[in-house]
Amino acid sequence: MFANLPQRINVPFNLLGDEPKLAFRSQPGGISKLAATRSIPETDSYWDQYVILFDSASDVFSLISHNDVRRALYDAPENVATLIRVVTSRLFNLVSDHTFPTPPSVSVASFATSFIRTGTGSAPRNTTKEVLNCLRVLQRVLPVVFELESDTSRFETEVLWKKEEVREDVGMVERMEPQFVIDDEDEGDDGAPEGPSNQATTADTKGKLTLPSLAERLFSCLIDLLFCCGFSLPTKLQVDHYKINYVIWEKGVGSTVDPGPSHAFENNKTEVLRLLLVLLSRQIYAPPASLFSSPSLYSLHFVQHIPRRHVLTVLCSLLNTIMNSSHSDHNLMGTVAGRLPYNHLVFKGEDPRATLVATCFQVLCVLLDFQSGSARDAVSNDSQTTAPTAKTNTFRYFIAKLHRPNDFAYILNGVVSIFEEEMASINNLLPGSRKHVPYMVETIVFFWKMIDLNKKFRAYVLDSEKVTDLLAYLLCYGIDIKDKPQQHGLCRALSYIIQSLSAERAFGAKLSSPVRAQVPQKWSNLGTAADFMIHAIYSMVATTSGALTSLYPALIIALSNSAPYFKNLSVTSSTRLIQLFTAFAHPSFLLSDEGHPRLLFFMLETFNAVLLRNLSENPNLVYGILHAHRAFEDLGTFTLVGGLREIRRIQLAKEERARAAEGTLNKGKNRATDIEAEPHLEKARLLQSENNSSVELPQEHESVENLPESRSRSMSEEEPPTTRPLMSPTLSEAPPLGVQSPEISEKARGKMRALRSMSMSMDMTGSLERLVTTGVGRNGFIPTQEWVTSWQQGLPLDPILLMISELLPKVQELQASFNPTNVNAAIIDLIRSTSLQDALPKPSPLTPRRFMWSDASIIWLSSLIWGEIYVRGMTPLGIWNSTSVRLFYVKHTQPQHRQISETVTNVVGGLLGRSESSQSLRQRQQ
Repeated sequence: MFANLPQRINVPFNLLGDEPKLAFRSQPGGISKLAATRSIPETDSYWDQYVILFDSASDVFSLISHNDVRRALYDAPENVATLIRVVTSRLFNLVSDHTFPTPPSVSVASFATSFIRTGTGSAPRNTTKEVLNCLRVLQRVLPVVFELESDTSRFETEVLWKKEEVREDVGMVERMEPQFVIDDEDEGDDGAPEGPSNQATTADTKGKLTLPSLAERLFSCLIDLLFCCGFSLPTKLQVDHYKINYVIWEKGVGSTVDPGPSHAFENNKTEVLRLLLVLLSRQIYAPPASLFSSPSLYSLHFVQHIPRRHVLTVLCSLLNTIMNSSHSDHNLMGTVAGRLPYNHLVFKGEDPRATLVATCFQVLCVLLDFQSGSARDAVSNDSQTTAPTAKTNTFRYFIAKLHRPNDFAYILNGVVSIFEEEMASINNLLPGSRKHVPYMVETIVFFWKMIDLNKKFRAYVLDSEKVTDLLAYLLCYGIDIKDKPQQHGLCRALSYIIQSLSAERAFGAKLSSPVRAQVPQKWSNLGTAADFMIHAIYSMVATTSGALTSLYPALIIALSNSAPYFKNLSVTSSTRLIQLFTAFAHPSFLLSDEGHPRLLFFMLETFNAVLLRNLSENPNLVYGILHAHRAFEDLGTFTLVGGLREIRRIQLAKEERARAAEGTLNKGKNRATDIEAEPHLEKARLLQSENNSSVELPQEHESVENLPESRSRSMSEEEPPTTRPLMSPTLSEAPPLGVQSPEISEKARGKMRALRSMSMSMDMTGSLERLVTTGVGRNGFIPTQEWVTSWQQGLPLDPILLMISELLPKVQELQASFNPTNVNAAIIDLIRSTSLQDALPKPSPLTPRRFMWSDASIIWLSSLIWGEIYVRGMTPLGIWNSTSVRLFYVKHTQPQHRQISETVTNVVGGLLGRSESSQSLRQRQQ
């Protein structure tokens, strides 16, 4: 009896569709026919398999490749046009069909009953599956159509955007579809444009009607599918026989009523939104130079010609789904298993809720970002700012019009919750035990759009107690990703957001508050929000070895904007500011790029703002400036030759140390043992010195030339820590100060400088010329004395030098009279009690530098958003893979998995992850 069992089991296995799918891929009547046979009629049964054959999205994307569609476009373009027309026509008819949507339970029961009764497995028609297949086929075909060059893009215009004139009686058939039309009495309010998306015909001339284009009808159909009861909404929301009900998906903005759970329809929503995203992705196939002049017709139509009610319903549905993402738990194994460590490696199935939230984020960010052609923001009455209108981009316009405090609180709490979830994954004691939030880029971009478009929301955020938490989350996330080259674009966006926030007075008022957010342990005890901000910016600037130079201006401007509000900065924060200044003031950094002096300018502005407004309340920073007074004084006489000599001197000192180190390696074992111990002693000495805030200042008459011989030699041979650009020294690394020496005359001092300069110039004249042409400037930049003079004379040094001239003699007098153990407290008390209002100039009115949008920055952000969407689309389906994207450059690299992730995946995931479908396995093999 058991001998025949395998033959009997083969029959039901064939019912799963494997053989027809393989035939579609390999037989002449399958995908190959699309390019091999010319002019296949629309009525041919060949097209039916595109609607009924596939069972999942991975089936479509694995059995239909971009090369198949591309080959058909060149060999038989009329067949691709027919495929698009047939699939969209079937989609429109299915949505209006009374059998759609097919209830999931009914379809499964009917299939099982039919299989048992007939033995053939002839299941009844599943209209929901057919609609999903129509969506998936269009998702696969349209990107290849979009990538066509301009000379052949007439295909796209002819098929998707051509409007057809028909006789009036013909158009009546289209008007008899009540599912597509819901009257909206408020449709014309606020100047919102009324579009033809839900109107099948518009009167053109008497007796003739113009049908909407195929693309317009497709947008209308997708909106209906997003609000179709039984497909994307609970069936209980259906009113009479009208299955299309424009109800906001979830409770939140615009809705106080919870429509009920719709977990069963999350995959369907994702499929519709994915096709909508594919349509909006037309702009990634245009080069950046033509982004404004050649706008995407799809994006223009969706942001300008969708009825007002539909815009608001779509906007609120996307927004609420996003903001509720962190308040609901949709793990497959329940709440407890969802919180287990490494659960994301054990249960390998894709979370439908996370996929839906990510897709909603992407669609919303794209719609809020779109500014091209007539969708550009309009210039306001003062001709200085721009703002969206109902005629430019309705989604940007209505986001800007949000005003209820409850809505603001809901959005802010949602954004903060997402950041808290990401911080929990970063700060976990078990590395990699919690999954990172997969839509952090979209969250940051959305938050940026909210504070940029809606001024009332920005004011609400800045007045909230959570603004310091947001600042900490943004900076911590930037620190976490700063060493990942693929995330540098997001780091740049973070720097612009921080600059935008720092330009607000309310933000400065919050800088004295402590940071209550759950941040990494090493950042948790830094003091106020201002201290945290300074440390984080220092970390992003000083530890990236110049890899993030595009971030520096925005971050340093944020410090300059915030400086008027700095109070009671800690010793370490003050040290970090001096370190940044010292790095930016070093000749090797100043002379390497034309834009570097402006960073020095911003740092000097930061110090001036503190000195002119809150000098007595920041004694630690004032003490640090006095300690580094020579660096400020040298800037006043900085020249190109002097800077080049300093660079060359450091190079020679480095070479000398290298030779000395090489010589010590040839000595005996005892000496080698001593050398191995030296780094530990040196590290202990530096740590002790950095933690010691009692640092003596040099006496007024002390200089490098008159130091004792041993000190002078060590300083000349040792490279100052500031020679590494953006790796600034700590105050402990400065030479010892406070050593008394005989006072010498200015004439003698001048002679010593002249002799020193003469000896340096005798052996470095030729090398300086080579240095200025080859070793200093980057990217072909060659500094000149005229260029140096142009920025050196404009440095705002006067307030700092006046403060130094007033306080330095008093501090040096204290150093001479007090015991070294008590001098630090005495100096701090002196600075606290000092008022230099009569000596320093009056502070000018606050003029913070705000982030200003330009064409280049708009294009950059669009490419950042679409680049992230492109990368996210590579798995699991590969929506845009292997298409000729022109908006940004695509570079493929091999992923590097963490060892612990690989191990857990192989051991545990291999056992519990076998529930993945065979379609997913075939997709990964493509």
